[in-house]
Amino acid sequence: MAPTIDAGNTAWVLTATALVMLMTPALALFYGGLVRRKNVLSILMQCMFILALVSVTWVLVGYTLAFGKDLNGWGVIGNLDNIGLKGIGSAPGMYAPTIPAAAFALFQMMFAIITPALIIGAFAERKRFKAFVLFALLWSLFVYSPICHWVWGDGGWLRNLGVLDYAGGTVVHISSGVAALVAALVLGPRVRRESDRFEPHDVRLTVIGAGILWFGWFGFNGGSALAADGHAVNAVLVTNTAAGMGALTWLTMSWMHKGSPSIIGAVSGAIAGEVAITPASGFVDPSSAIVIGFIGGVVCYGAILLRERLKVDDALDVWAVHGVGGTLGILLTGIFAVAAVNAGYSGLIDGNPHQVVVQLIAIAATWIYSGTATFIILKLVDRLVGLRVEESEEEEGLDASQHGEVAWQM
Repeated sequence: MAPTIDAGNTAWVLTATALVMLMTPALALFYGGLVRRKNVLSILMQCMFILALVSVTWVLVGYTLAFGKDLNGWGVIGNLDNIGLKGIGSAPGMYAPTIPAAAFALFQMMFAIITPALIIGAFAERKRFKAFVLFALLWSLFVYSPICHWVWGDGGWLRNLGVLDYAGGTVVHISSGVAALVAALVLGPRVRRESDRFEPHDVRLTVIGAGILWFGWFGFNGGSALAADGHAVNAVLVTNTAAGMGALTWLTMSWMHKGSPSIIGAVSGAIAGEVAITPASGFVDPSSAIVIGFIGGVVCYGAILLRERLKVDDALDVWAVHGVGGTLGILLTGIFAVAAVNAGYSGLIDGNPHQVVVQLIAIAATWIYSGTATFIILKLVDRLVGLRVEESEEEEGLDASQHGEVAWQM
C-alpha cells in the first residue's frame, strides 16, 4: 500500500517534538542550579545558544549528514542530497511512512540539540564562550551526525549490523558522556582555593529542571515510535518505571552512604534510570524496566564515586550518568529485549545471545569515535581561540567575565 499521512500519528510526533524541545531549557535549569551562583547565567546561555545554533545547522546540513542517502555505501555518513532540507516536505518519507518527512526531521532536530547540550556539564565554570561556540558547531556536525547515521540512518553500518537503540543510548548518551570525559580531562580541573566549595547554588532550580526532564522524556522515548500506537505506550510506561526505580535506588544508596536522604540524589537517580532505559524503551517490558532502573541507579552512583577517586573534574557528572548509563542501557537492551514487546527484536533472555555481541560492537565504536573526534576538536579549538578563560575570569565567574550579566542582584 502507498504511504499515507495519519493525522493521529502526526499529532503525536509533533507533541513529542515539543516535549523534547522543552528538555533543553529544562537541562539549563537542572545544570544551572548545580553550579555556583556566579556561573548560572553561563549555563543558561550555553544551553539556549545550542538550541538556536543546532536549529539552524540541522536544517542546513546536519539532517542530510545524519539521514541522507548513504554516501558511497560505506555506512558512515549521509550525502548532501537533502541540504537545506531539500526534498523534505509534507509527503511521507522513508523513515516514517505515516507522518510528513518534515515532521520526522523536526523531531530528530530536538535530539541533535540536546546531545551537545549535555556535554556542557563537564566543562562548566571554566570554558571560554567563543571556544564553546566553535566546539558546539564542530561537535554537532562531525560527531553527532555521523554516529546518528551509523545507528539510525538508512544504510548506516551499525543499523545494518542490527544494533538495538530505540531512542539514543549510543547516539545521544554514550556520545555525549564520552565527550564530556574527554573535555574534562583536556580542560583540567577548575581553579580551587582553600575556601572554595563547589556546592549547588540553588537546589530548587535543579529539582524543577529534573521534573521537566522527566516529563520531556515521555516524548523523547515515546515519540521514537513515530506513531501513536502500542509501542509508544510501552516506551512511555517503561520510561516512567525505570525513572522511578532509579530515583529510589540512588536515594537509598546515598542515604546509606552519607547518612541522609538527598533530593539531589533522588533526581540524579531518576535521570540515571531514564538514561539506561532510553535504548531499551521500545524493546523491553515493565518488569525489565524495574531491573534496568535499579542497575542504572547502582552503577551510575558507583561511577560518580570512581570519578571522585580519580579526581577528574567532570563538574556535573555527565560521564557518570550519561556515558556510563548509556553504555549500560545499550548492553542491557541486548539482554532484556523480547519479541513479545516488539516483534522481530529479541535479546539474550529471549534466545538471541548474538544480540549482546552486536550491542558491544556498537558501544566500542561509539566510545572510540566520540572520544577520538572530541579530543581532536578540542585541540583544534584550543589552538584557534583558546579553551579556558583566564584564572582571574574564572574566579570572577563566567556570568560577569564572559557575558557582562549576573543572575542574582546583591
